[in-house]
Amino acid sequence: MKHTRKRYQHGSLTIEKRKKGPSVWVYRWREADTDGKQVLRKIVVGNRITYQTKSSALAAVQGMQLEINKETPAGIYKPLSIGQLVLHYRETELAESNPNKTARTKAVYGQQLETHILPRWQDCRLQDVRAISVESWLNELPLAPATRSKTRNIMSALYEHAMRYGWATANPIKQVRQSAKRLTEPDVLTVAEIPAILAELAEPCRTVTLAAVLTGLRRGELFGLQWQDVDFDKCVIHVRRSIVDQVVGNTKTAGSNRPLPLNAELSEALAMWKLATPYAKPTDWVFASPNSRGEKPYWANTLLVRQIQPAALRAGIEKVIGWHTFRRSFATLLQSSGASVKTSQELMRHATPVMTLGTYAQAVTSDKREAQDRIAAMILPVREAENGILAA
Repeated sequence: MKHTRKRYQHGSLTIEKRKKGPSVWVYRWREADTDGKQVLRKIVVGNRITYQTKSSALAAVQGMQLEINKETPAGIYKPLSIGQLVLHYRETELAESNPNKTARTKAVYGQQLETHILPRWQDCRLQDVRAISVESWLNELPLAPATRSKTRNIMSALYEHAMRYGWATANPIKQVRQSAKRLTEPDVLTVAEIPAILAELAEPCRTVTLAAVLTGLRRGELFGLQWQDVDFDKCVIHVRRSIVDQVVGNTKTAGSNRPLPLNAELSEALAMWKLATPYAKPTDWVFASPNSRGEKPYWANTLLVRQIQPAALRAGIEKVIGWHTFRRSFATLLQSSGASVKTSQELMRHATPVMTLGTYAQAVTSDKREAQDRIAAMILPVREAENGILAA
């Protein structure tokens, strides 16, 4: 049977007038339908105001050209540039419809591509990028090591994407050396500082902060809690979703969904908050904002900047405090409390190279409760709790 070699399809870009409004650029191409017949497709790229020249409209459809030619043998492609690859990556991996990346991850990747990678590498062909050049460029960027490392990882992801589609045969970024070691150690809160901050906070900030420091939940997981996730009878918190910038998505990793213990002090604080909030149905957000009539939780950064950071200053604490400060403090206190490495790893819900004790990892065991209780006792001694600190 004779094999017909597919040709690279460039498509066509034309201008169409509209009855109302400016003329638009229309891109047309052919593709096979379900019965194998070639049919003509078209898409409106944008209007003449957005794309004033044909070259600017063509740049906008370069990613589309890659997609419609993805079944074409790689050998007949023209050399791809990093800019073309980024367009395709955005339309596939960073698309709203892609459930494999959170909204926050997509935003961070987009920002890194736009701010750092494209200005330097946009016009470079994939095969012309060398590891040593990328390494030198990264070293010159006025960024923290962790940010440079993230930039390197995103460039590597671009090449992995190109390899999956057959547009590259190797990933030179794997040879790029870039340390993510911090220049300074981030702040953690001491046993004395945490109750001092709590004493300065009103609800719901007090309970939010208490939950953050007694569970180690990430910001998105904390504000993504609904009342149905809090099992007061079994003393368990289920982590089922994450919400960042008011966009609901999946948790960071599969391991992040592990249940967490709900100790007595936190259970009491949450129960009191549930009585106080008008949004207490099972599907309501635990920290629902009255500004959105309970349809959305509070904005995490708003509470942090307007309430929690000023409370720390009033308590005489001048450390740099963010939401992750409470997670780091939780990890440090776990270590101080004598919790085992295994228990600490499970309470933090960190991934490990070898996952063992699968059933055990899903359970809220007694040693996890004891570790959490020891931290609570360090921060909120039982006698003080009875004297009204928790009820304040």
